[in-house]
Amino acid sequence: MHQQLEAGLGRPTGNYVVTGASSGIGLAATTALVEQGFRVFACVRKAEDGARLIANLGDNLIPLRFDVTDEAGAAQAAKDVLAAVGEQGILGLVNSAGISISGPLADIKAELMQRHFNVNVMGVLHTVQAFLPLLKISRDRWGKPGRIVNISALSGRNAYPFMGPYAASKHALEALSDSLRRELLIYGVDVIVIQPGNIATPMWEKSRGISTDYSHTDYAPILKHIDTVTIGKHALPVSKTTDRIIKALTKRRPRARYVIPDDWIRFWIAPRLLPDRVFDFFVDRHLNLAAIRKKLARPDG
Repeated sequence: MHQQLEAGLGRPTGNYVVTGASSGIGLAATTALVEQGFRVFACVRKAEDGARLIANLGDNLIPLRFDVTDEAGAAQAAKDVLAAVGEQGILGLVNSAGISISGPLADIKAELMQRHFNVNVMGVLHTVQAFLPLLKISRDRWGKPGRIVNISALSGRNAYPFMGPYAASKHALEALSDSLRRELLIYGVDVIVIQPGNIATPMWEKSRGISTDYSHTDYAPILKHIDTVTIGKHALPVSKTTDRIIKALTKRRPRARYVIPDDWIRFWIAPRLLPDRVFDFFVDRHLNLAAIRKKLARPDG
C-alpha cells in the first residue's frame, strides 16, 4: 500500500471521497474503505441515505449531500471536505455515481441520452475539478499525491444493442479518463478505470421493464426477451468490483484499467477480436432479429 495504517491511534488513517455511495458499487467501496480504517466522505443525494450510512458505518463515515450533476454543489462539497481534512488532503476520489436506462436509440427521448451524459460524464468532470486540489496536497501528508478511480463498464469499450445511452456515456468516460490521466502526469495524480460487466447492483434492477416503455415499437418482442432472460442472468457479486477498487487505490503500481467481465469470451474477448461484421452476425443470431425482419417484411406485418 502507498500509505500505512496508524495502528492503535484510534483515528482515521487517511481520507477518501466516494460518489454514488448510497447503493451498489459506491456503497460497497465505501464500506470496504471504512472497514480498513479510512475516513470516507460519502456523496449522497438524500439526507436519509446519509443517516443510514452513519448508522451502519460509524464515525468514520461523513456524508456529503449533493448531486454530481450540480457543479456548484460539487465545489461546495469540496470546500466542506477541505475544512475537515486541512493539509491532509484526500488519498483518493472514487467516481461511482452513474445511471443506466436501456432502450432502442431509434425511439428513446433525447432527454434520456442527455441525462446519461450529465450523470456519467459531466458528473465525473465536476467532482474531479472540485476535488483535484485536495488530491494534490496529499503529497505533503503522505509523500504521494492522491488517485482518481472512475467506474466505467465493459460497455465503455463494447457497445451492445439497446444500451446505447449507457454505452455512449461510458465510451466518453473512457476517453475522459485517458486524457485526464495523461494531463495529470504533471501532478503525479493517477487515474485508474474499473470496467465491470454485469454486476448485481440496484442499477440493473432499475433497467427492468423496458419492454413496457417501448411496447409500441418494432423492438417490443426482443426487449421483452431481454427483460426476462438477459438482465441479471450472469451478474457477478459486487465484491468483485470492490476488490479492484481497493487495489487501484492502494497498490503501489496499479494498472491503468481493471477489467471484470461476467463472461470473458462473450463480453470481452469476442467483441475485441472478431471483425465488427462478424460480431454483428452473432448478435443478430443471439437475439433472433431475423424473426422480426421477416415479420416487418410481410405486407400485413
